[in-house]
Amino acid sequence: QIQVVESGGGSVQTGGSLRLSCAVSGAEYCTHDMDWYRQAPGKEREFVSRISRRGERTYADSVKGRFTISQDNAKTIVYLQMNNLSADDTAMYYCKTHWCDYWGQGTLVIVSS
Repeated sequence: QIQVVESGGGSVQTGGSLRLSCAVSGAEYCTHDMDWYRQAPGKEREFVSRISRRGERTYADSVKGRFTISQDNAKTIVYLQMNNLSADDTAMYYCKTHWCDYWGQGTLVIVSS
């Protein structure tokens, strides 16, 4: 069974940094591409970033230049390095297998202004 387990959320002040982790396991085809999404209170869920098995990276305009998605050599952990955080980044962050639509439990990020 596919496992998607997130960690790394927490609180940080404006301008700070945080790194989220997503440990994944299961069928390889399900994890060829991994996504990060987020949903702020009262807002629609939005795409944040994606990384393919080949290493191609995609970012939402709102985070481009500040966030970096990466994965370990074994491709079992997907990271989201978040720098220069602002209050607008406050949200529940979710890791997701792109092709199989398995979602992590979410990890909360709170950025204090």
